[in-house]
Amino acid sequence: MLGIRRRTFAGGVYPPEEKSHTEKKPIEEMPPPTTVVIPLQQHIGAPSEPIVKQGDQVRIGDRLSEPQGFVSVPVHASVSGTVQKIAPLPHPLGDQMLAIVIENDGQDTVTDAIKPDENYLALTPDEMRQKIKEAGIAGMGGATFPTHVKLSPPESKPIDILILNGAECEPYLCADNRVMIERPREVVLGLRLLMRAVGAKQGIVAVEANKPQAIEVLQREVQKVPGLRLVVLKVKYPQGAEKQLIYATTRRQVPSGGLPMDVGVCVSNVGTAVAVTEAVIQGKPLVERVVTVSGAVAEPANLLVRIGTPLGDLIDLCGGFSQRPHKVIMGGPMMGLAQATLQAPVVKGTSGLVVQGADEASADEPLHCIRCGRCVRACPMGLTPSLLGLMVQRDRIVKARDNHLLDCMECGCCAYVCPAKIPLVHLFKYAKARLRKMKEAKRGA
Repeated sequence: MLGIRRRTFAGGVYPPEEKSHTEKKPIEEMPPPTTVVIPLQQHIGAPSEPIVKQGDQVRIGDRLSEPQGFVSVPVHASVSGTVQKIAPLPHPLGDQMLAIVIENDGQDTVTDAIKPDENYLALTPDEMRQKIKEAGIAGMGGATFPTHVKLSPPESKPIDILILNGAECEPYLCADNRVMIERPREVVLGLRLLMRAVGAKQGIVAVEANKPQAIEVLQREVQKVPGLRLVVLKVKYPQGAEKQLIYATTRRQVPSGGLPMDVGVCVSNVGTAVAVTEAVIQGKPLVERVVTVSGAVAEPANLLVRIGTPLGDLIDLCGGFSQRPHKVIMGGPMMGLAQATLQAPVVKGTSGLVVQGADEASADEPLHCIRCGRCVRACPMGLTPSLLGLMVQRDRIVKARDNHLLDCMECGCCAYVCPAKIPLVHLFKYAKARLRKMKEAKRGA
């Protein structure tokens, strides 16, 4: 394909793709809900603080909160209407978090603050980063790291390559694929803006080989710009994980405990690139995103959804459940989060909503490890998951840490291939939480 060798990394697994449900379905704009719930924590870092109060009238794009510190971004109104309340409410991460509830007035009035900037090419990197921060942009691939922070490495770690992640390796999800197919110009323009903001001289768009239409349209755009290239990746999970993507596209290896900037690389999602284009050129904050709704629903779809829309509204628009649900997962089935309630809202990192039907529920009880080694071969980080799992089960948490537990990215490859059905990822999450508490207790002592 395009005469380019398909790049990849060591390890990984090959779950059923399940993308045929939505990969050819164009993005549909979802009607705005009657009420939106805008959490103040939609990014890694400090939550923002509300600057509105109950009874205030807001317009689409109005800032609702003020970031607290460098690693923080504001949130904005995704509908026009009245602030009903500010209170702790269900969050897709599984807890109750402070959120701003807005009753939609049905007018879709847009704030005067959204103004196109015809002189965006004259912006300095600092001005560009400030625009990106003010638009509330955080990574839209799921990690939700504030984008302006990624674009602000220390002077001692200059970035020479910026990679746009279009792998979308999780089963079912097609939101990024449709964005690349339908908005290739904005994707590539966003890449160029990100490169200017961070000072990178090379730009790479990385796409898995199972997205031929996206590859074709992006190749046409990339060829127009010196310094840009398209890399076709082998179809394998987790091809889109940051460290694996960097190695597959550049052969640079991020060290244990290190960050992409340690090897001169910055990685951003294709959806984030479009949001950057809208923010820098149009002055538009992040108030909507594309979400794939798939699995056990009557009519799977790719929807352009206002931030704050209840998850249940997406299911209803797709015709409801096609069978009794076993799980509703925000994100993909490998790394996504099962939802306790469909009242939780769409947030900036919501790339998909996948419904697992009752026929996918497993009745198997976990068995003892049989030392088959499948998890070792599958681990893309080169760890020994079976040994780490045993350490955690025996409460040897510190020893697990010393054996690189913190390098685990919780991709789920080990649990996926385990014939004994040992919940390895759950064990690792538990151990990391224990280590965080131990660190906090030591700091407070």
